[in-house]
This record gives sequence, C-alpha cells and structure tokens, in this order.
Amino acid sequence: MMTPLPPELFDLDPEILWVMHCAEGPVPRAAAAAVREFLPRETQPWTLRWQEDFLEIPRATRQEAARVLGARPADVTLTPTTSSGLVAIAQGWPWQPGDEVVVPLGEFPANAWPWKALVARGVSFRQVPLWDGHRAGAGAWESAPPPPGIDPESRLLAALGPATRVLAVSWVRFQDGVLLDPARLAAGCAQRGVALVVDGIQGAGTLPINLEGVAAFSTGGHKGLLAPQGLGILWTDGDFRARLIPTGSWLSVAEATEFSRPSTDLDRAWREDGCRLEQGVPNLVGCVALRESLRLINRAGVDRIAAHVAELGRQLIRGLATMAHWRTEARRLQGLHEAGRLGAIVSLYHGRRQAEGLDRILRRGMERGIYASVREGYLRIAFHGWHTGDDVERLLEWLGENDQEV
Repeated sequence: MMTPLPPELFDLDPEILWVMHCAEGPVPRAAAAAVREFLPRETQPWTLRWQEDFLEIPRATRQEAARVLGARPADVTLTPTTSSGLVAIAQGWPWQPGDEVVVPLGEFPANAWPWKALVARGVSFRQVPLWDGHRAGAGAWESAPPPPGIDPESRLLAALGPATRVLAVSWVRFQDGVLLDPARLAAGCAQRGVALVVDGIQGAGTLPINLEGVAAFSTGGHKGLLAPQGLGILWTDGDFRARLIPTGSWLSVAEATEFSRPSTDLDRAWREDGCRLEQGVPNLVGCVALRESLRLINRAGVDRIAAHVAELGRQLIRGLATMAHWRTEARRLQGLHEAGRLGAIVSLYHGRRQAEGLDRILRRGMERGIYASVREGYLRIAFHGWHTGDDVERLLEWLGENDQEV
C-alpha cells in the first residue's frame, strides 16, 4: 500500500506501532532538522535576521497553515495551543449578561473551560447530548456509544435559542471519534444569527474542511499536524474577527514593526488580519518546526491522507467483524463509517470490558510494541498518512488475541 507520507520521513522505530497521534503526533525528520538549523540563531542572537527570520518565518508558517485549511493567510493567527485560540475568541467576544454558549455534551476540556470561564460575566454554558443515552462527566463510562444513524447536527441546532451567541463544537470528538459536519452546522447557525466556533485538533492534517460559514477554527499543532507542542493555528472569518476585542499585544496594531516610527506612538489602529489576535512575538523555534510539518502535509495533500486513513479504517473494521467479541462493535463502527461519521480515530466501545478490561488490552498491546490510548470508555486507534495495511494486520492480530476478553 502506497502511503501519502512515507514512513522514512519520520524517526519511527520499526518495533513500535504508534496509533495515537490523537494524543501526540510524531514530528517529521525535516521539522526536527529545521529546529537544529535555526536554534543557533537563538543562542547567538547577533545572527538572527530581522526580515528573513523574525518576519518571514511566521509569515511562511501562516501561509502553509492556510494551504492546509484551504483558506487565506490573512485570516490565520499563530497561537500557542487550541485552548489559547479558543480563549482569544471567548474573551474577545462582546458578551452581554444573559448571553449563552452551547456545546455538545462531553467536549474535551479545551473546548469547555474557555466558555465556562464566562459564567463569571453572566454568560450561560449549556451542554447538549448528541444521541439517546449519551452521558459524560462522572457518568462517561456508562454512556451509550454513538449508534449508526445519529444526527448530532439536528440536536445541536434545535438546542439554539434566542440567547445563544456561540455554538462551539469539536470537529472530531476526542473519545468516541464522531465526526460532525461543520458546513451543515454553519448553515443552521447563520439562519439563527449564531457564530460557529470549531475545535479542529482531532481532524486537522487528516481531513479536508470547508470553512464557509464558520466563524472560527482553532487547532494545536502537535497532533495530526505533526509538529511539536506549543504552537497552533487559529483561523477566523474576517467579519467575525472585526467584532472581537483584540488581544492587545504590541504586534496586533498597524505598523508595529516599523521602528522608524516611535514605538511609543500609540495613535494607531488595530490590524485587520489574523495578527490582530496574536499574543505577541511568535515562538520562532516552534514556527520553523510547524512550517516544515505543514509543508510535508501540503505536499502529500490532505485529500490523499483522508482517503488513505478511511481505507485503513475500513480494513480494521472488516477484520474486527470476523472476531466474535468485536463483531457487534464492528457493525456499529461500519454503520458510522458508511454514514461519514468517522475521521482518523476508530474508537472501540468498552462494552462489558470496563476500565480494567481496556487497560489489560492496552498493556498487552504495549508488550507487542503497539501504542494506542483509552479515553472515557473507548479504545482509540488513530491512523495517519504513514500507516500501512500491514500495520492494520498487526493491530488485528493484537485485538484478536483479546477476542475472549469480555
């Protein structure tokens, strides 16, 4: 099987099968080399170049990020993390007491706490279950898994009320792997005067996205974008961005880097592009790594990566269907896959295995050099562009070994 991202682009140990970029993606060799090449300029700052380094490196990173998203570089903001991008939106929106934010039940905390923090300002935070039996929080392990035929978009749109100002969703849910439809949500939000904000970290790099109608899209770089931790991307619609209170960094204003003009001259306008929301000087070391990782993804093509990941998911589900104690789960996942509800994460529901059973399966996997993850009742297997059909067979061998685990 030809892979969109040849494994030799990474420092991958052949004994290790890493199927958890949903937690941390491997950094490609080119990104690591770019950091090694750049770092001496930080240790010897007299070699740091103003135009080529301080200005050009962030510009090129924004440009590559825009290509991944199918967007304009002017709408891209460099942020430390997914959370910091969402915080910039949450803190920048002109809230009034009585306003409301709606989120799906069971969002990852990065897309919960930025909105919950607004309760102190009189803003309500409301969670919406996405299917019958859907639970989260202390009852997460007792939740029913998402069945085929779910319609989370209808449930979310029906929950929007006259006080709702923002609907904030994860594009791909971190625990159960359900893929939402941003285009459908954006259209419904537009009819209701609600801004759609998307946490995209579990889809960026492995799925193409249409941002039409979306207000904001935030992602960290360290998962599907295959960069080190500590730098991410925020995309905002221009009209939406103009309504946000700027972060107020020294680089978020016009002519900030024109030192022929006194820096203490504060008679200047806020920038209109994505830099308006940046929090100061970007992490240049992180930028060179993220830039190279994004270039690699752009050369491969997000569409090709998505098609490859989908085929690996189909192969895994077909194999699970032959195993007695995974057969029911395979039917559920097959229905979700056929409905376009799965991204790069195939999440196997625990059933009667409970936490102890999934932990046993994980330990046996690590003994085989297979690194997967468990979150809130699901065993997560995440595919990317370097995985192969042989990798899937290795996973099936491991899961088949646990076929009697109930």
